[in-house]
Formats: sequence, structure tokens, C-alpha cells
Amino acid sequence: MGTWTRRRAGGEPGFVKVLDAQTLLVPDAPGNNRLDTLENIVATSRLGTLFMVPGFDETLRVNGRAVLSTDPADLALCADARRTPALVIRLTVESVYLHCAKAFMRSGLWDASRQTDRAQMPSMSEMMRDQISAFRGEEIEVESQAQMLERYRQSL
Repeated sequence: MGTWTRRRAGGEPGFVKVLDAQTLLVPDAPGNNRLDTLENIVATSRLGTLFMVPGFDETLRVNGRAVLSTDPADLALCADARRTPALVIRLTVESVYLHCAKAFMRSGLWDASRQTDRAQMPSMSEMMRDQISAFRGEEIEVESQAQMLERYRQSL
């Protein structure tokens, strides 16, 4: 067993487990809340992933068949020092592509001097309020970026 990636938001190096040449295990980390992704896997049995490593301009795309697993052996393999995931995505690899660095080089994504100050954009809560208000006419309570980050820190 090996690992495909060095790091991700919410995970330590090696969070994706490589069982063999065609099988990856991807733990569903707390707070992802991407039920639409899980529903898509159930509906299509397909998954495409893009691995990005901070500071690296190349990316790795992996596509294949996916199932949601609660098998205790899969969960145990994906456990870290803090928790065992409730769910693991088991990906049977069908295609793997390396993408060259040109797009990241053009965008300056990892260049700190080209990054936008976070205060220049509305918080996610403000964006959600605007979308919900526009489509449903409902108002929701808005939390600031700092409040959201502190709430996230509670479940990292």
C-alpha cells in the first residue's frame, strides 16, 4: 500500500490510500458535506478527481468507477490519529493523466504576491445568503469569514 498525494485541506500526507495498481481509498473527511458528490457516485458509479499539491504546478487527474464503502477494513485503513471516517470512497482507477504546469503558471495560483486579499470577497455565508434570497426569497443569518473559520477549526 502506498499514497498518491502529499497533502490536502483537512488531511495529512498520505490521506489517500493506494491498495494496489488500480484501487484508491479516499476517506470522506468531517465537514466536507459534499452530499451532491456522494449522490452522484451512487447514481453513476463514477468519480473524477484532481490532485493538487501546494507549490507544485503539475496536477494529477484520476478517473474511474467508485463505490461508497463502510467496510470496517476500508475505514480502518483510512483512520488517522484523530478519527476513523464514517465513509470511504473506493475508486477503481480507469485512467490517469498528468497535466502540465502551464495553467497554474499562467494563473500564478501559488504565487503569494498575486493572491487576492480575502477581505475583498464576500464570505461564503454572504454568498449563500445572496443565492438563497435571490432564488427563494428567504433570509438567512450571515456569519463573518472569521466566524466561519473558527467554526471550521472546531471539527478539523
